[in-house]
Amino acid sequence: MPVNLCITLVLALTLIFLQNLLLAADTQQHPKPFIVTSVSPITNIVRNIGGTHIHVIGIVPDGTDSHTFEPIPSDIKTLQAADMIIVNGLDLELPTLKLAEKVKKTKTTILRLGNRTLREEDWQYDFSFPREHGHPNPHLWLNIELVMRYAEIIKENLSTLDPANKESYQKNAATLLAKLQKLDQAIFRCVETIPINNRKLVTYHDSFAYFAPRYGMTVIAAVQPADFSEPGPQEVIGIIKQIKETGVPAIFGSEVFPSKVMEQIAREANVKFIDQLSDDELPASPNHSFIGMMTNNMTILTEALGGNPTCTANIDASNIAF
Repeated sequence: MPVNLCITLVLALTLIFLQNLLLAADTQQHPKPFIVTSVSPITNIVRNIGGTHIHVIGIVPDGTDSHTFEPIPSDIKTLQAADMIIVNGLDLELPTLKLAEKVKKTKTTILRLGNRTLREEDWQYDFSFPREHGHPNPHLWLNIELVMRYAEIIKENLSTLDPANKESYQKNAATLLAKLQKLDQAIFRCVETIPINNRKLVTYHDSFAYFAPRYGMTVIAAVQPADFSEPGPQEVIGIIKQIKETGVPAIFGSEVFPSKVMEQIAREANVKFIDQLSDDELPASPNHSFIGMMTNNMTILTEALGGNPTCTANIDASNIAF
């Protein structure tokens, strides 16, 4: 090989090496903010607002019972590396938060969305979350008005953490909020199509405490006791009696909380049993999003209670690019 060609090749390779070195150094100096989240709906909302400017890992796997979830050893490194930790709060993620407080970086903020969204006097206590146990019902995210507040809080805190990309966070949040507003309106329309006497909910897990009052429904009962065990015979008899007295046409469970007792209750009460509602498990693609989860829920719930399931037909459940 001619000497001049060798020199040219060496120079070219050296230039590529130096460019890669500079790129690596720049990446180390200006890395994407690393955000650790908890349940899938919150993870999805954070990803939609953060877009391509952040790196997100959800600690609680999709489809896992968030109430009984315990972090595993590998989660220690994840929490140690976090620039911000975003959780629901209201005592939902206590084991994860306890670990995070021990291992996180000093400057890392833990953002409890529920605690910043709802005043303590507005926390809900119920059959699955009795006041005497001291832990409120944490399922704020099934109320879209409260989710929109979540989105605002996430936008504000990402902008503070990473002001260079504030404009992008604001734009993504505005897009998401517009979608959530349409979803909120659609849920009202769905409930309006349900006969008034059917606007009642019996669920396995008590997830709809904040959903029901916003959209004009009533939670009649939740089957799962406060200790997340199966209900006893007397509790089952009581629930069957309630269903018969109130005329509820269907009862609801989910794959995250499999329970044969729900089938028994439905059979004894002579009502439909629907096991497809989701508290926090996102559906498969193409609608693998929080909005997709809520759209599926409303389609299933509305039809089961005698309403018109086409009320969700025009909802955009797609994610913002991330």
